Amino acid sequence: MPNAQSSIPNTQRRRFAIINGDDFGFSQGVNQAIIQAYEQGVLTSTSLMVTGDAAEEAIALASDRPNLGIGLHLVLVCGRSVLPPKQIPHLVDSKGNFSDSPLQAGLRYQFHPAAREELHQEIRAQLEKFRDSQLPLSHVDGHLHLHTHPVILRILVDLAQEFDIRVIRLPSEELGMNLKLNTQKLITKLVWAAVFDRLRRYGENLLRYHGIKFADRVYGLLETGNITEEYLLGLIPQIEANFVEIYSHPAVKPDDIELAALLSEQVREALNVNGFELTNYIKRGEP
Repeated sequence: MPNAQSSIPNTQRRRFAIINGDDFGFSQGVNQAIIQAYEQGVLTSTSLMVTGDAAEEAIALASDRPNLGIGLHLVLVCGRSVLPPKQIPHLVDSKGNFSDSPLQAGLRYQFHPAAREELHQEIRAQLEKFRDSQLPLSHVDGHLHLHTHPVILRILVDLAQEFDIRVIRLPSEELGMNLKLNTQKLITKLVWAAVFDRLRRYGENLLRYHGIKFADRVYGLLETGNITEEYLLGLIPQIEANFVEIYSHPAVKPDDIELAALLSEQVREALNVNGFELTNYIKRGEP
């Protein structure tokens, strides 16, 4: 198993790591795992699905833990809308469910004028629902990263001042580094790396122009569902950036490898040895 030895010189400036748990509010099991990882492990931040089955419980849990950073996990695919189906018929079915296909949803949002108009309404509604929780908004990210779609990202930028959006997640990780650790799902990783590298470049230019912040690197995309202790112990010593986010999807279920990784003392030690201070976007301020 990889050790926690650092290749980063001690003379470098301070380094910060945000450890985020996605899908807060999806279910009671996810909520329990995120709170456990926060209280007993290295998790510092989470992203709330405001239409999740356990969203109200998640908001109550977060309200009692002011040092846990809470962002909005924007849901525009594989989930439910805030607005009723009659108001956004080009986005959801008669039960208020978005498409389960990111590709289909992305094409519709790009090329269907009515869908784009409804998209603006739904994104505003999700931001309003988050604001109604009275939780400070740490950041915005999205389910299956659909928030990096250029149409959606521009809407978020348009609403940033009104809703005090200061940070937006832009996935960014080194393909070569990942493949040194795990060569499984190679074709998927090659495709995702190519697609999200282009989206990242577009997003960086847009967010910089509007003064919205983003982390130097965001890890999790290429190892979705498999953020294990072994992976993190191999990844952390190789990271060269000084402000990073690592995200995963912990849940309370038998043998959950991602929750176990967040509770690992070896992972905590690796972060410490490599000079990372644990933080979240609100504590850290500007990346």
